[in-house]
Amino acid sequence: MTLKSQIDAFEVEKKANLSSDILDLMDITTDKLIAAQLSQHALKVGDTLPAFILPNSDGTLVSSHALLEKGPLVLSFYRGGWCPYCNLELRALNALSDEFAAHNAQLVAVSPQLPDNSLSTQNENELAYTVLSDVENTLAKACGLVFTLDERLVPVYHQLGLDIPKANGDNSYELPLPATYVIDQNGVIQFAFAKEDYTLRAEPEDVLAAVKALTR
Repeated sequence: MTLKSQIDAFEVEKKANLSSDILDLMDITTDKLIAAQLSQHALKVGDTLPAFILPNSDGTLVSSHALLEKGPLVLSFYRGGWCPYCNLELRALNALSDEFAAHNAQLVAVSPQLPDNSLSTQNENELAYTVLSDVENTLAKACGLVFTLDERLVPVYHQLGLDIPKANGDNSYELPLPATYVIDQNGVIQFAFAKEDYTLRAEPEDVLAAVKALTR
């Protein structure tokens, strides 16, 4: 089953469980984000990934230099473990983790969550790959991915039990656009997917194909 088909199934479930007012507001705020064309400022194929050092889910610092020494890097930015679309994507990538490893690709997920919350996301989704905490979105900002959640959604998210300030350790409501990059060992981006619409995600098979193209 493709990631898109899983997301489509979730969309049906969401529309059955949420009020039309909430669904309409989600659509309006997403359309506003699309109209702002934030993804135009995101890193693209041919750009160089900024060097980073970020803590993993147990607090150990991980550097981009060390990751790229081992092979190509697959970097997936997700909004947080509170986001059902992100969890679907994280699990879909995990299903191909052995195939990524077979090509020496380092699969890494990044969010602004605090390390303890990243650990919860990793454990709850049974992820076999590295999860990093980009607190205050330092790396995401360097990649041109950060936006501020529309204030109209804040009470809606609270109503749904989604506590972003608690997850991230700040009250900024800054989040990364969902984005996936494949970076070669020279640090150059060879595959890029970044969309304002959080329901759209890179298909893991397409990401794997980009990795395979680097290792032929």
